[in-house]
Amino acid sequence: MTARIVSLNRSSGGVPKRQVDEALITIDGVIGDQQSDRRHHGGPDRAVSLYSLDLIGQLQLEGHPIAPGTAGENVTVAGVDWRAMRPGQRFALGDTELEVTGFAAPCTTIRASFLDEDFTRISEKVNPGWSRVYARVLREGTVRRGDEVRLLDWA
Repeated sequence: MTARIVSLNRSSGGVPKRQVDEALITIDGVIGDQQSDRRHHGGPDRAVSLYSLDLIGQLQLEGHPIAPGTAGENVTVAGVDWRAMRPGQRFALGDTELEVTGFAAPCTTIRASFLDEDFTRISEKVNPGWSRVYARVLREGTVRRGDEVRLLDWA
């Protein structure tokens, strides 16, 4: 299976982020997306947040009411070996190029996506391998739902 973008998500602040068909990604992030808390979100090293549809599906099987964009990610991908998405991993989304800079710590704003509002279910510290990731933008461009996702060489 070829890894693909299945959802592009943005909002004017907060969650859920709403799906769009295409998005311009710059070094400042996804154009049209706002973060309510700029101290913990956004900036050049946290320009784009990504999550795995494969993990979302597993969480749904556990009964969590999570869906693409409800955990605050800008890009939801399918078919990516999520264990490879570690700091330093470079990857291409369509014509853009990004680099994972770290794991996105979950916060109370995404609690509605989880049973008993236990948002720590996707905490890298509590449940390694289940976290969303942040990335910096190395090459800007427009991405579309359905674009290929390719893992590249490590930084």
